[in-house]
Parts: sequence; C-alpha cells; structure tokens
Amino acid sequence: MSHFSQIRTKIRDLASLEAALSDLGTEWKAGPCAVRGYQGQVQTAAVVIEQDNGYDVGFRLNPATQEYELVADLQYWQQPLSVDGFLNQVSQRYALHTVMATTAQQGFQIAEQQTTEDGAIRLVVQRWGS
Repeated sequence: MSHFSQIRTKIRDLASLEAALSDLGTEWKAGPCAVRGYQGQVQTAAVVIEQDNGYDVGFRLNPATQEYELVADLQYWQQPLSVDGFLNQVSQRYALHTVMATTAQQGFQIAEQQTTEDGAIRLVVQRWGS
C-alpha cells in the first residue's frame, strides 16, 4: 500500500516552479529523480527536494491535467512550513515568475515591485511605445 500523497496544484511551467523554489531558499534537484517514500517505495518526479529523514518531496507532471502535483509521504514531512504554508509560498513565487515571464514576452518591464505587510506582492509593469 502506497503512503504517497498527491496534492494538486495549478503549476504548469517547470522553469517558474524551479525559480520559485530557489527564491524560497529550498535546495532541489532537477529530475527525473526518484522521490523516496515509505518502505523503499519510489515515484519519479521532475523536481525533488531531499529531506534528511530519507523521505523526499517532489513535483511530478500529471499527464492528464498537465499540472505539476506535489508528491510526498506527508507523515514524514520535514520542511520548515506546513504543507499548506509551503504550497502557498511556492504558489505565490510561481505566480510572480509566471507574470514576469509573460509580461517580458509582451514587451513589458518591471517598473516597481513591492511586498506589502500582509505578504502580497504588488507589481507595476510598463512598456514604452514607439
């Protein structure tokens, strides 16, 4: 019986996911790599965060949804934040990188970036017309 849990996300872009994890100071490995679980079980993921306890956290592409889901044995979660707290921070940084990449492709530049007291990120983008 598998002890792995799969948690759905709205993450679709691997580069933005990797940038988000780096922003948070999370050490990760690019895959495909094995996510180690209960009693030697493994699953393959595109990004793996190794934990000192021998049970890893990963993000793997769900082919049906084309979204990266978090894969881990949550009983052995050993991150500084709760699962929800971790996913909230990853999602926020992911959204920031996705917006920055999309606006850059459309010819915009970041004019201003602020983090508010409640942790929200405010961006001002601009594009110079010809």
